[in-house]
Amino acid sequence: MLKAVVVSVVVGITLAIMSCFLILKSWALLGDAISHAVLPGVVLAYMVGIPFGLGAFIAAMLAVVLIGYVKNNTKIKEDAVMGIVFTTFFAFGLMLISKVISSTDLTHVLFGEVLGISDSEAWYTVITLALVSLVVVMFRRIFTVFCFDPTHAKVVGLPMGLVHYLFLGLLAVAITGSIQTVGIVLVIAMLITPGSTAFLLTKKFNVMIVISILVSVFSSVVGAYSSYYFDIATGGTIVFVQGVIFLLTMLYVQLVPARYR
Repeated sequence: MLKAVVVSVVVGITLAIMSCFLILKSWALLGDAISHAVLPGVVLAYMVGIPFGLGAFIAAMLAVVLIGYVKNNTKIKEDAVMGIVFTTFFAFGLMLISKVISSTDLTHVLFGEVLGISDSEAWYTVITLALVSLVVVMFRRIFTVFCFDPTHAKVVGLPMGLVHYLFLGLLAVAITGSIQTVGIVLVIAMLITPGSTAFLLTKKFNVMIVISILVSVFSSVVGAYSSYYFDIATGGTIVFVQGVIFLLTMLYVQLVPARYR
């Protein structure tokens, strides 16, 4: 139980930090695209016998590169390109699953199961996501300028192409490292909800990150313990708690005048 809580909290912190940047950049769909696109990589990794995380990361980066290539070489808008790429990858993953993986494994891949995570998987998740959080925090000013005002970033001489792919690479690592906890389907909610909740309460980005982390950590702890004692899905419970917090925050913002907040 303690191991599950620690892993859930680490996952929650990393995804909460990434969530703020995605909300600022209006890239919520990109997180959805990457989280779904990793499925064929996971299945192929299962078939070959390599770690799931490695296969998922390769698939995620392939999807990112493909999205960029199609966007730069066609007139199709970016959101449509993301939709085409991630649904194609996800469909391919489902095709592979129907041939090589049992229904039990399918549930594990799609929805995660942190209560059944092994020690080696727990260490992998914690170390990987801790490194992602560290890098994002270290370069947060660069990523903030990149997300908020890319034109200014070009003017001051930032290598936008490098920053773009570095951020996408970190996002891919964060998503693939979170699969064991919340699964492919639910990771997108953890990439959107904490940042959106924080955005309702403040317009200061540093404060937004802090609120997002607090929401995510609280949800992870409550969700993990609730799933254990009520014998329900851990990832789904964590996301449900985050959704409830978002709805309560929205009602609070609507009902309480700004001068009293």
